[in-house]
Amino acid sequence: TDVVPGERFYFEIEVKYPENPQRKDLRLKYEVRDGEDNLITQSKTLKAIETQASFIDFLVIPENTGKGLYFINIAIEDYEDLSEEVSTSFNVKSNFGNTTQIYFLILIGGFIFLGVLILIFIFKLKKK
Repeated sequence: TDVVPGERFYFEIEVKYPENPQRKDLRLKYEVRDGEDNLITQSKTLKAIETQASFIDFLVIPENTGKGLYFINIAIEDYEDLSEEVSTSFNVKSNFGNTTQIYFLILIGGFIFLGVLILIFIFKLKKK
């Protein structure tokens, strides 16, 4: 997955807990770390599940995050003996290219508009 700094990074979590016969609260801790294990952002949440649950959650990637490979670590715990961790990776890409393309298109549009205005002005001068 590619993410741009400042945007939400969506991920899906599927919890299967067949040995749990009743509704139970699970604590989830999300951490985004870079390749050097530096903490970029984190979040904690509480989810109630029974035998299984699937949900989509998100973290906002900070604006000052550089491009590169990052890891999201998810720790799942209950208030007794359950303690599991999962991890996956994603890429943060620079939004510089997208911004540059937008500015370039605006500039080209401005030149085309200016060219049309000049052509209209020239045709009006020739008619007189």
